[in-house]
Amino acid sequence: MKKALLSAAVVAGAVVFPFAASAYEPEGKVECLAPADPGGGWDFTCRSVGRTLEELNLVPGSVQTINMPGASGGVAFAHVISKRAGDEELLVAASTATTTRLAQGQFRGMNADMVNWIGALGADYGIIAVADDSAIENFGDLLSTLKEEPNSVSFAGGSSKGGWDHLKVLMLAKEAGVEGLNRIKYLPFTGGGEAMTQVVGGHIDVFTGDISEAQGFMESGDLRVLAVLAKERLSGDLSDIPTAKEQGVDVVGANWRGFYMPADISDDAKQYWVDALDQLYASDEWQRVMKQNGLIPFDVQGEEFRQFIEDQINDIETLSREVGIIQ
Repeated sequence: MKKALLSAAVVAGAVVFPFAASAYEPEGKVECLAPADPGGGWDFTCRSVGRTLEELNLVPGSVQTINMPGASGGVAFAHVISKRAGDEELLVAASTATTTRLAQGQFRGMNADMVNWIGALGADYGIIAVADDSAIENFGDLLSTLKEEPNSVSFAGGSSKGGWDHLKVLMLAKEAGVEGLNRIKYLPFTGGGEAMTQVVGGHIDVFTGDISEAQGFMESGDLRVLAVLAKERLSGDLSDIPTAKEQGVDVVGANWRGFYMPADISDDAKQYWVDALDQLYASDEWQRVMKQNGLIPFDVQGEEFRQFIEDQINDIETLSREVGIIQ
């Protein structure tokens, strides 16, 4: 259930924190950890949210984005658990890719209960895209090629094998009737930006990722989107992209974007950030960011978000077993 908004935070250019009654207020620089190289979805989450937090005066100064790639988020997850416990000014970008790796047991010795889940600020639809000059003309052409020879097309994504970007390809192929799913070539990279560069450069055939991380390459004309994994076409400038569903493959792949924080933070600090994200989501500034980047509404914070994380991990574990990622 959506929580009631707190009183206005911005007064005539002065910094007025939105939760004056709270025993906690951030001090100094806030850090946002993006568990991948620049250019991907986690990097987008940190930079866009950090910028909006500053614009709304929800932080006392700047929000610094720190990129920490490795193990599809596992390096950052381990860092937060082992070295940042109690850090009340550290936000860590997360998404369905995070819960996917947790569901598959890829963060060895670690689980979702070892961090604090703060909230989500929108969801990002998956896409299947190729370089503008690719010989693959359309989505149907791609599927026909996969049916004839599953290993004749290579895919690049910003998650490791078995991760969310990989799972989207497997779900599409399975729904389209492709046999031999384990023969489909998927090459993992440390972020969506690097994966797209490989596709645009002609080294790999197809990109699997999310619409927000592909905006720059789409606007430059270097990347051509074959399908968006949404129930219906997106709005505005993205409305000309056909869905996989309208092309005969009923698969929806929505990737939420949000944050977790370290363990051992105070209840006051956790509530501060839950409320800050709640207020940010309701702002005109953030609604513009969502519209410009093809994000769909998804506003879940606090305990409701923690329960959502638990449920999604269970669901993805079941899916991963169905497609043979885990036994």
